[in-house]
Amino acid sequence: MSWTQTYDPLGHGWLSTVCAALPIVALLGSLAFLRLRAHTAALIGLGTSVLMATAVFGMPLSKAVASAAYGAAFGLLPIGWIVLNVIFLYQLTAERGLFATLRQSITHVTTDARLQLLLVAFAFGAFFEGAAGFGTPVAVTGALLIGLGFAPLAASGLSLIANTAPVAFGALGTPLIALSAVSGLDLHALSGMVGRQLPFFSVLVPFWLVAAFAGWRGMLGIWPAILMAGVPFATLQFLVSNLHGPWLVDVVASITSMAALVLFLRVWHPRDGWDPGGRIGTRMDEGAAMPLRTEVIRAWIPWIILSVVVFVWGLPYIKGALDAWTTVRVPVPALHNLVLRVPPVVPAPAPETAVFALSWASATGTGIFVAAILAGLGMGCSPADLARTYWRTVRLVRMSLLTIAAMLALGFTTRYAGLDATLGLAFADTGVLYPFFGTMLGWLGVALTGSDTSSNVLFGSLQRITAEQLGINPVLMAAANSSGGVMGKMIDAQSIVVASTATRWYGHEGDILRYVFWHSLALAALVGCVVMLEAYVWPFSGLVGW
Repeated sequence: MSWTQTYDPLGHGWLSTVCAALPIVALLGSLAFLRLRAHTAALIGLGTSVLMATAVFGMPLSKAVASAAYGAAFGLLPIGWIVLNVIFLYQLTAERGLFATLRQSITHVTTDARLQLLLVAFAFGAFFEGAAGFGTPVAVTGALLIGLGFAPLAASGLSLIANTAPVAFGALGTPLIALSAVSGLDLHALSGMVGRQLPFFSVLVPFWLVAAFAGWRGMLGIWPAILMAGVPFATLQFLVSNLHGPWLVDVVASITSMAALVLFLRVWHPRDGWDPGGRIGTRMDEGAAMPLRTEVIRAWIPWIILSVVVFVWGLPYIKGALDAWTTVRVPVPALHNLVLRVPPVVPAPAPETAVFALSWASATGTGIFVAAILAGLGMGCSPADLARTYWRTVRLVRMSLLTIAAMLALGFTTRYAGLDATLGLAFADTGVLYPFFGTMLGWLGVALTGSDTSSNVLFGSLQRITAEQLGINPVLMAAANSSGGVMGKMIDAQSIVVASTATRWYGHEGDILRYVFWHSLALAALVGCVVMLEAYVWPFSGLVGW
């Protein structure tokens, strides 16, 4: 039997909103204040979400259990599958000494940890966000930063801060493609609008990133290099998103940023004498000669293979062909088309689909697995060596996989129970301040779901409906949902677990959350201010009819 969502079950909007917020409060509070391990906090949050869904919002228990199971399955594939295989590749390179050579090659570009942070976390990470998304950039850059000598907390937190400005165009534009589908707004219009919001932050975030690591004075010591990384990225982000579309924005912008920064560092070096107070960014052996060119090429080949395979795997033609041949779609029992979402969240009552797509071949994690196998064979590993390393990797990340599954189970339960919509309606009821709070709704959506794509699916329609009621350009507010959401990527529990796993710092997720939370909130608020200006000060982009 079908069940209809209700968004104010207690008859008092504020009280229903408090109950809807309790699962995320329980999750983040357990991590940040009680300092519980991530899987324990995730299970507490999941239990709270099931309790609120059934006892307060009236969702049948069978549907709550089905939505949690659906979320757990989605957490393992595609998210957990990505993490597992990235760590597998890292383990292969580390066990054969290639990671040390790769680290040494980076330090011969620059031994300054601030510049390494720009090159690896911001520029290289943006490429992986554009090609794959869904946790891949944090996993890769976190592992690389640990190899360069960054402390686990810094490697984790800084990877999360860096993975913000590219997120709206991640995975070849997937978040905006989904946003267009659920909102009914033109894809190119959405791409162009986001491309007129995020370039400001593509310049700001590199400064913010280095300041978070090295302080204000340390950041000023390399401001020319920061501009050389951020301005080309922002320029290409603006041009490609407005003139072409959302598909290749991050790929083109990140390659341009990396090339510009590497070429700039051949003629410019910082002279401020900044010292990180340790061996961060220094060579393995002080004064060691640059490794032989063949050794450097050999060390980079696994990561080049990864980049090429992941990019090709994400191309629409390749992905579509693999989907058509191999994807198995399973309607979730007791859930598929049996939960009805109703106005004002959607224009007309509509059933929520719940079909688990077992896309084992087209999944990004499968591409990473193929790349790791190819790289392992290229490193001279036997099939037995590969199997042993893979088993060790499974044992290493098993608790992280459990945590990710529980996090996504929580997110899916809140979605199908309508708790997310209750929170969204509270944000929508802010009148003239809606451009700011609508942006923060996108931030909250990503913090809840772990995905800018999921946040756009949840709130894209609501953003359009509310904007049209208030006389604000719906394209502006739908785009703001995605632009604000990118800053929530720092604090979503899924990304934090990916970061802690990549840096082998599992169990310290609360420390990572405390490290990044205020950065996330402040940057999201700044995005909200930009959207407010676009709505009321720059009316050609904000008001309907202009």
